[in-house]
Amino acid sequence: MIGVIVVNKPKNISSNGVVVKIKKILNEKKVGHLGTLDPLAQGVLPICVGRATRIFNYFLNKRKTYIATFEFGKQTDTLDLEGDIIQTSSYIPNVNEIKNVIKKNLLGKILQTPPIYSSKKINGKNAYQLARKGEDIQLKSCCVEIFSFNIIEKISNSIYRFEIECSAGTYIRSLARDLGHLCNSCATMIDLIRIKSGPFNINNSINFEDLSFENIQKNILGLEEVLKDFDKITVNTTTYQKIRNGIKFELSLPKLQDKEYLVYCENDLVGIGKVKNNYLKINTYLV
Repeated sequence: MIGVIVVNKPKNISSNGVVVKIKKILNEKKVGHLGTLDPLAQGVLPICVGRATRIFNYFLNKRKTYIATFEFGKQTDTLDLEGDIIQTSSYIPNVNEIKNVIKKNLLGKILQTPPIYSSKKINGKNAYQLARKGEDIQLKSCCVEIFSFNIIEKISNSIYRFEIECSAGTYIRSLARDLGHLCNSCATMIDLIRIKSGPFNINNSINFEDLSFENIQKNILGLEEVLKDFDKITVNTTTYQKIRNGIKFELSLPKLQDKEYLVYCENDLVGIGKVKNNYLKINTYLV
């Protein structure tokens, strides 16, 4: 079986736990996810099976969309409900204050410091491992991009629900912390649902509890469906064999853009290649 299964991961199960379950169901060693979700988060977790695990790098920078719930007036050391409260504030910002702060400070490209309880590497070790030992951790800020950040519901005086579309690598827990501080208060993320990850949508996902061989077989997305946004190049068998053997070969096709394409040999998808100056190199073979 080859393709991508979109799983709706529940809370309190790790992303690796989903991978392990699918490996057992399919009796398949080559299984991996396209972007981890914290155990306390739920939602879209795309899982690659078989040769589809080779497409991981093409989804590293895809946009994500989340439904996130923040509680103002407290902050934990983990920036979610798993940690201990380290800061409180009696000041709770109102709707207009929150909107103004977001518009002024938290849209577009921003610098963001990851949570110390994260999988960021420090000298080869995960930051959360060092944090649990009580070590002083200084993580570098990273540039991320926030495309939209909107209040969708005021749940109580101190609890708001947001819809956030952002670049890969964005920590929603850090957004909660930064929003709280910018509002002269503090805040913690208390719930997180990923509803989109690149082209994958929660509306087309399989619930973790419903995973079975039959359900996976019925719902798995083939490589052509997953990679449908790529433009295509078709080469004949002779050309394909020359490229596969490492022979530099100028395409006898109209001038092509210098970018990545799906490469077909006759009617079969054989890989993903990069065209430069009308020369094609296949970087990822899918056969």
